[in-house]
Amino acid sequence: MPDTSARPLWTAAEVAAATGGVLHGDDRPITGVTYNSREIVSGDLFLALKGARDGHEFAASAFSAGAAAALVEHRVEGGPHVVVADTLHGLEALGVAARNRAPHVKRGAVTGSVGKTSVTQAIKAGLDLAGRSHGSIKSYNNHIGVPLTLARMPVETERAIFEIGMNAPGEIAPLSKFVAPHAACVTTVGPVHIEAFADGEAGVAREKATIFQGLVPGGTAVANGDVAYAAVLAEAARAVGARLVTFGSDAAHDARLIDFRPDAEGAAVTADLFGRRIDYRLAQSGVHWGLNSLCVLAMLDALDVPLETGLQALAGFQPLAGRGQTRIVSLPGGGFTLIDESYNANPLSMTAGFKSLGARAIAPGGRRIVVLTDMLELGEQSRALHEGLAATIEAAGVDVVHAAGPEMRHLYDALPASRRGLWRPTAAELAAEASALAAPGDIVMVKGSNGSKASLVARALADLNSAEGGLPSGGDAPGVAR
Repeated sequence: MPDTSARPLWTAAEVAAATGGVLHGDDRPITGVTYNSREIVSGDLFLALKGARDGHEFAASAFSAGAAAALVEHRVEGGPHVVVADTLHGLEALGVAARNRAPHVKRGAVTGSVGKTSVTQAIKAGLDLAGRSHGSIKSYNNHIGVPLTLARMPVETERAIFEIGMNAPGEIAPLSKFVAPHAACVTTVGPVHIEAFADGEAGVAREKATIFQGLVPGGTAVANGDVAYAAVLAEAARAVGARLVTFGSDAAHDARLIDFRPDAEGAAVTADLFGRRIDYRLAQSGVHWGLNSLCVLAMLDALDVPLETGLQALAGFQPLAGRGQTRIVSLPGGGFTLIDESYNANPLSMTAGFKSLGARAIAPGGRRIVVLTDMLELGEQSRALHEGLAATIEAAGVDVVHAAGPEMRHLYDALPASRRGLWRPTAAELAAEASALAAPGDIVMVKGSNGSKASLVARALADLNSAEGGLPSGGDAPGVAR
């Protein structure tokens, strides 16, 4: 076979052919694709997309930074460029061309109300062990991120995984059709983005289920069978003739969680997978990772990854930044455990976080503490959903609740006085009082929607670390639609 190791991702002429554009300037090899002129590395194709700013304004700086070419809507100075009628449509065409030129690639797609990014990256860890792989980075899951991830896919790829999110109805199916996955999954369904649907969570379920519309003929639909709208997911899979694989806690599921035992190093799991009883380790201790791991294994199986490879990947897959990453913060007189769940929050993930915190062993005299900021995009149900967290907090045995934001005030007021810590109008104000939020021996979980700035509190708590240094117990992986 010829050596393809030095093959460029694209050439400028190939970009023109794929997009139907006109190349002005020399044909050059292209080694990467980006729309952010600040991230340009030598050899990149710069996409002049229009957003808050017109990307064409940054074409010159992109060339100065080493861009090999640009995809634009009009002539620019500074280097070779392909002119198309619309750069976003051009990116979409480039993504489709990347998919079509590599028909051998097994592709997977992931959506869900909670856990998309972590499940996507856990699947990617398994694909990495199995061969040449490709996948979404961070939370590149929207109308730009999905075709961009496709456009970045090398022709030599053997397997790839794509995250797909949504902010409004009608967004998931078109993105899934771009990917044309061989396997697609719905991690879970819950009250997230319900303000965009007249019938709330039922509408969310129908939207998430549209990921199956992009499946190739005979593809596999992997669905959470424990959710209230499991029948909606199953019907959507049957409607496209997909092979349906369900995971959950019931004996009828193809992948059944039998036992989940968290410990200081992660968790031990017992499950039944397609009739085979398996015991395996996770580096994750959150209770939601019992079902998440079954979703990962079912997807890897559908993408022709051996079970042993999938189990090896799960055993080493560490929590992502802001999604359960854990560290010891040292203080004079001792340390406390900080669990950073600050990237995102909704009622489902809050409940899972509280359960995980309640399952953790605690030092004598220590407390289980949660620091919470507002859950966003819950529409008219926001107050009730925030207040409703009080019951799950009590059930989990959380000792103290610190909170910030007007929505979390509803929860704070619903708590008994014995559980109330501090409440402040904003996360920044609460972060300024970080030293009052925790003490040696405590376990502290910080959680809130990204837009309500929970990360400010998590960072302030981490910065309390004394000179001897905190000891991270999770990996530093990177982090948009949901």
